[in-house]
Amino acid sequence: MRTTKTNDLADRRNAAAEAKAARLRAYRATREAAEPTRLARQEELLAIAAAREERREERERLKSEAKARQQEQARAEAEAAAYQDAAAVAARARIEAQEKADSVIAQVIKDEAARKAERDRRYANRKARKQ
Repeated sequence: MRTTKTNDLADRRNAAAEAKAARLRAYRATREAAEPTRLARQEELLAIAAAREERREERERLKSEAKARQQEQARAEAEAAAYQDAAAVAARARIEAQEKADSVIAQVIKDEAARKAERDRRYANRKARKQ
């Protein structure tokens, strides 16, 4: 024989509410059981994020140090180039001064030789007139 079951609206509502409450209890039990795992995973993710941030900061520090080294090297190269230019200008000025001094000395010697030659010529003319 068949058992007849009455499924009126109130019974169906009660069954649905009980099923919903059972699902909620099952969800909460699963969540509570997974809580240590979730916390461990969350801590792991935080550690990974912190390590990522440290690596990023290290990269930025290395980049800034490399940039500072590059700027220092450029400054040193510019300073060396300026020193070489100044040395070249000083050497050129020294050479020009020496050439000018040599030119003046040569002119003085030439003038002295011309003056002596004129003096000797006058002396020779005087001697020639007296004789």
